[in-house]
Amino acid sequence: MAKDKKVEQITDMEVDFAQWFTDVCKKAQLIDYSSIKGMFIYRPYGYAIWENIQAIMDAEFKKTGAQNVYMPMLIPESLLQKEKDHVEGFAPECAWVTYGGSEELEERYCIRPTSETLFCEYFKNAIQSHRDLPMMLNQWCSVLRWEKTSRPFLRHREFLWQEGHTMHATAEEAQEETERMLGVYADFCENVLAMPVTRGQKTDKEKFNGAEATYTIECMMHDRKALQAGTSHYFGDGFAKAFDITFTDKNNQRVNPHQTSWGVSTRLIGGIIMTHGDNNGLVLPPKVAPIQVVVLPIAQHKEGVLDAANALKDRLVGAGFRVKLDDSDNSMGWKCAEYEMKGVPLRVECGPRDLENGQVVLVRRNDGEKTVVAIADLEQAVAQQLELVHQGMFEKAKKNLTDHIFPAYSLEEAKKLQEENGGFIKTMWCGELECELKMKEQAGMSSRCMPFQQEHLSDVCPICGKPAKKMILWGVAY
Repeated sequence: MAKDKKVEQITDMEVDFAQWFTDVCKKAQLIDYSSIKGMFIYRPYGYAIWENIQAIMDAEFKKTGAQNVYMPMLIPESLLQKEKDHVEGFAPECAWVTYGGSEELEERYCIRPTSETLFCEYFKNAIQSHRDLPMMLNQWCSVLRWEKTSRPFLRHREFLWQEGHTMHATAEEAQEETERMLGVYADFCENVLAMPVTRGQKTDKEKFNGAEATYTIECMMHDRKALQAGTSHYFGDGFAKAFDITFTDKNNQRVNPHQTSWGVSTRLIGGIIMTHGDNNGLVLPPKVAPIQVVVLPIAQHKEGVLDAANALKDRLVGAGFRVKLDDSDNSMGWKCAEYEMKGVPLRVECGPRDLENGQVVLVRRNDGEKTVVAIADLEQAVAQQLELVHQGMFEKAKKNLTDHIFPAYSLEEAKKLQEENGGFIKTMWCGELECELKMKEQAGMSSRCMPFQQEHLSDVCPICGKPAKKMILWGVAY
């Protein structure tokens, strides 16, 4: 983190974290407001982050065998009604099309809040034999949910995401796929976004509408609130039965396939901001930063400096880095503050004296560390420094996570720990909805997940005193 504040228009996060977040989104030119509440404009710099996320993640999906498709954005009401739990869960957030041109439609169309029903309509016709399975599809699209409140990246009415939908011959295969895709998300967050995650299963109260089980990756933000960064759902054969999807198995019997669904959205960008940002603005993970390296010539009016800076840029571009050369007439101080605010991971400074000595100065965004390197070693040095940026960002975020997970042995202790420290509170739990609701009502925390890595804190539920079944994490979430 830079030592001194450079951008006065950004509120200090210690003063008002919510305002800091909004200031960074706008000042860094990530997003803007439209004339419709809850519908935002993704500006080029913000959309470029999503494009990089999409490109890397899409390649990982395809390694698993998933193929991309695109489904219609409108869902007939009769189709949406086929899965009772699913439609009831989304009904309050549905937006409806009732007119086509000037004529009232015979049937309402829902603007997709999610696409399970559309995929099931397709699967019914596309799957006939066990030889058609597994069928693994994904789409990149926008969805619409009529949220009452909105915040940039975290809660939009229309937001960008991907949704994977797969069908399998057996429950075991579908369950394995559900957990595998959660692993893909977790690895992406940690290895690409430098965001440590906690993997676990959602409670029945918090699981996806219509799912038998929902699995999640939960991240901790800088203000110690939780962010659900990605989910993967096991549907069993419930949707298949509702939509009459069957196939002929190896025994020549007509049976229902088993289904999964999984997704992440542009909420990940909000997670990046709130995990890594500081009072000077963004701190972007190198692998998704639109600009990985900015080259800043010092005393560029002097002979040879701009030519040398252009040569450095060309070499770095040739080595596969995303590079910007700023040869504008803005001051060096302005440039440094600008690219710190935009979160560019690495700065290359070159002035007349540096060039005379055959060297340049590399400055890391995440911690401000400067390294002098020989121009001859530029490409290798930049790659090493970008890796150090990622490692430093991950270690800092990991410390924030591990330092703010607290065990509690009573509801009162859980409430006090949350009020004093924030973070995740871990307790044992009996599994009863009544206790989950009581924690929310009295301590203001929702269940985040039942971690895969279980601990035995005690034998009883601290809320009701009954025998405990699982260790669970509680927290205040975005």
